[in-house]
Amino acid sequence: MSIVEIILNPFAQDPAYHVFADSRTLLGIPNFWNVVTNLPLLVVGAWGLMVVARRPQFAKSLPYVWTAFFSGLLLTAFGSGYYHLGPDHASLAWDRAAMTIGFMGLFTLVIGEYLSVAWANRLLVPLLLIGVGSVYYWLWTEARGAGDLRPFGLVQFLPMLIVPLIMLLRRGRSDLAPWLVGMMVFYAGAKIVEYYDAPIYAAGQLMSGHALKHVLAALAGASLLLGLHRRRDA
Repeated sequence: MSIVEIILNPFAQDPAYHVFADSRTLLGIPNFWNVVTNLPLLVVGAWGLMVVARRPQFAKSLPYVWTAFFSGLLLTAFGSGYYHLGPDHASLAWDRAAMTIGFMGLFTLVIGEYLSVAWANRLLVPLLLIGVGSVYYWLWTEARGAGDLRPFGLVQFLPMLIVPLIMLLRRGRSDLAPWLVGMMVFYAGAKIVEYYDAPIYAAGQLMSGHALKHVLAALAGASLLLGLHRRRDA
């Protein structure tokens, strides 16, 4: 399918998406590694929320934006864990809704750091509603036999295209630049290992690409958390 076709035509979720390379049950937990590898996301999200709550001044007038970002990580840990216990469209919606909170929190954070604090705070709630709404629009269309992932795709990938552009055009505006770059590198790595889920699992029979995706996604969040800590110590 070409990019033009993807933009112009609705496309549904491939049912094969719910089939993962590593479906082992351990300690009574189905899809064990895909479930428990969400724990790093939980740790990073909870730690970040604690830092923002105890030292909101380090968020530089963006405490609610930082809270949204770290809440997205924390909720994704629960949403993804729930999804992998019984993968289907309904449980995937919880996973994706939590993810959009993280995506929109990050996008708003970059707006605040590089463009305008005032606009970041104004846009936070509308962007969060757009993000979560894109997931439930997809689920609604799936239930009617004509699934449409396009809005969710925009919410997931468009910020990752716009963020580097903002950083490039507004160089030097934020001390978080190296940490944002680190976050994007880890996130790109997460998408790569997700794509190679089965080959990675087949290579060693230890952990699948999808499980590694969760770890790298947590490291992406940890990069910004470290940036916040460095700002605190500065």
